[in-house]
Amino acid sequence: MTTLAAVGITTATFLGMEFVAWFMHKFVLHGALWFLHRSHHVRHPHHFERNDFFFLFYGALSMLCIIYGSPTKDWRFWVGIGIAAYGSVYFFVHDVLIHGRLRFWRKSGNAYLRALNMAHKMHHKTTGRDGSQEFGMLWVSPRYFALAWRKPAPKVRGRISSHQ
Repeated sequence: MTTLAAVGITTATFLGMEFVAWFMHKFVLHGALWFLHRSHHVRHPHHFERNDFFFLFYGALSMLCIIYGSPTKDWRFWVGIGIAAYGSVYFFVHDVLIHGRLRFWRKSGNAYLRALNMAHKMHHKTTGRDGSQEFGMLWVSPRYFALAWRKPAPKVRGRISSHQ
């Protein structure tokens, strides 16, 4: 496989995972698997949530693709790398930046990251299964960009958001 093909497959997988994440979040997590995802929408004193089990599913899928594609570095390997890359970005953006599950990333003056945080807060405004909006992780509706550009960047050092 050429380097260009490998980069193309990895990039396409990474970008496609945003749609997969949106679809799964909207129709499966807020649907049949709400009993697991609910833990992410309510305040709790625990370090881990039932919702964290979804990491195991995508991690296992990525790992299997990498393992079975490794001998020949075929498309499965690069799909696995794309899923792993998306999962890594998801962890840092969603769990670290937005929810502050690790306390090393502070508030940002970056308009994109602030818009992303606003959209996620809007998603968590509803604590029930129905009525939520903004199900994606990296794609942000233009209205939140407009808000982020109008609202001044935070001056106080601290977490960008507590767990909603």
